[in-house]
Amino acid sequence: MSDLPLLDRRLVVVTGKGGVGKTTVATAFALHAARRGRRVALVEVAARDHVSRAFGLGPADVFRERPLTDGLAHVSVDAEPALREYLADQLPVRAMADVLTGSRAFAYLAAATPGFRELLTVGKIWELAQDTRRTPGARPYDLVVVDAPATGHAVALLDAPRTFADAARVGPIARQGRTISEMLLDPRRTAVLAVTTAEELPVGETLMLRDDLRRVLGAEPALVVANAVRAARLTGPEVERASAAAPAPVARAVRRAHDVSREQQAQLGRLRRALQGSDVPVVTLPFAGDGDLSPAQLDGLGGLLGRRLERTAAAVAS
Repeated sequence: MSDLPLLDRRLVVVTGKGGVGKTTVATAFALHAARRGRRVALVEVAARDHVSRAFGLGPADVFRERPLTDGLAHVSVDAEPALREYLADQLPVRAMADVLTGSRAFAYLAAATPGFRELLTVGKIWELAQDTRRTPGARPYDLVVVDAPATGHAVALLDAPRTFADAARVGPIARQGRTISEMLLDPRRTAVLAVTTAEELPVGETLMLRDDLRRVLGAEPALVVANAVRAARLTGPEVERASAAAPAPVARAVRRAHDVSREQQAQLGRLRRALQGSDVPVVTLPFAGDGDLSPAQLDGLGGLLGRRLERTAAAVAS
């Protein structure tokens, strides 16, 4: 684990297999950072607004920075508005940017160019993480937390600036690509937080993400969060005794809960063994219930995550 805490990075990208609670963990971490005095932007990509809805704000306007709680704002990012903002900054007349982005031919070109949407999206994320913002009158953030796409798309998002810089070689896109890539590849400014559940497929995908990050970016996750871990409440003999004394439906539920917990512990062991040589810590969060969580529940998870991060950092330091 890096000697630099996650809260001291400028950008934390949260990714994981679909369905593992990536948005929940990203929100909990952002809330923890805000409680520690950071000014935080929590970013959802592809114009998603799950977080703002969870806080009762309704649909989000793309690029509108809306406060969720003290020190924490939500931003929804999409490629087309990112392109319009970029062109408006580059071209002498904003109307020229509107004409270009409104052109059907230009839209086809953007759709047909591999990685172009990712480049535009990550460019806006980069802008949010700068001391001097391109957006007129916008204040800087201490930390930007990105609820990124699922693992494979997240790697493409992080690699897009370098790919375009290498392809273009010269010109504004090449310069911008290199500038963004330098930040993404700097472990003191950018970290990847991988989210998984203690199940076979998500754990396997997390290990693949580690390998992809090494291959593509020369990096690896700064942290893995195993979400929705159920506590082992009974030993095997206790399960047998409880099952024998309980009605059949209750006995089945007790055995099922015990089996799930035992399988989760086995998968956590597999994950930790595979990451031993990588120096990537694993922290767990408990199962918090099915369905969407309330702001209070997310805040509680954020506090728990913060305490476990501090305990992990202390263990590494000792």
